[in-house]
Amino acid sequence: MKILFIGAVEFSYKSLEKLIDLNAEIVGVCTKKVSNFNSDFADLTPLCNKANIPLRYVDNINSNESIDWIKSLKPDIIFCFGWSNLIKKELLNLPKMGIVGYHPALLPKNRGRHPIIWALALGLKASGSTFFFMTDGVDDGDILSQEEVEIFYEDDARSLYDKVLATALKQIEYFLPKLQNNSFQSFKQNNSLANAWRKRGKLDGKIDFRMTSGAIYNLVRALTRPYVGAHVEYNGKDVSVWKVKEVDFNRENIEHGKVLENDGRTIIVKTYDKAIKIIEHDFVELPKIGEYL
Repeated sequence: MKILFIGAVEFSYKSLEKLIDLNAEIVGVCTKKVSNFNSDFADLTPLCNKANIPLRYVDNINSNESIDWIKSLKPDIIFCFGWSNLIKKELLNLPKMGIVGYHPALLPKNRGRHPIIWALALGLKASGSTFFFMTDGVDDGDILSQEEVEIFYEDDARSLYDKVLATALKQIEYFLPKLQNNSFQSFKQNNSLANAWRKRGKLDGKIDFRMTSGAIYNLVRALTRPYVGAHVEYNGKDVSVWKVKEVDFNRENIEHGKVLENDGRTIIVKTYDKAIKIIEHDFVELPKIGEYL
């Protein structure tokens, strides 16, 4: 089974590495040389060079040049793991076995953008790891493999990313031979259960201390590394915040956003219901006690 691989992020790198370890027949890789769009961008060049896999850098995977190159490799199937641009019909219809995509959620729920970020920001208790056959819709194709991934209170973007990745690599090891010998099974999604998450914007990462401490905690852990970070506004500038802790605070008549404590490294700020301790941050100078954020 000849595989053409498409990807450009950390998940892509680990998936490709797993496929190479499993002696999969990878006839080519389409990737990006650099990316200012993906905060978890990963260079696949070293893997391809070491395994002597033909590599092509592409900006537009649907261009005539890209499709002609893929056609020349005559893949039976395409794996598209970690690619932010839509795949159009001509490419979708090219391999006889189709294109297998990946989405870190429990499809049909939570289709769309930023599934790891939204799962944490919304305080979900579980997410998923789903491989599916791509269509010209959004994450709505037949499911090849799916596993649930539990989310703990202590999880953040990094730990959930790693948990989802570890689950996905085990799935690849399981379904690859079934694809190779044509013994795989897939099942259709129940579209009546589907929702789609939107693309996040800068305002989605702003900490507003009118929020509850729990909501702020979820926002910060959702956007921490390898992502862009949540932020507060201080002296007219955005300051990134990477880690916080919920703090009980029961004194009455204290306004939200007021700095309650400053130990020279961290600060505690009043929220709508309790308080939040800002532990890891990019403040050059910490706000003083009594200032407002």
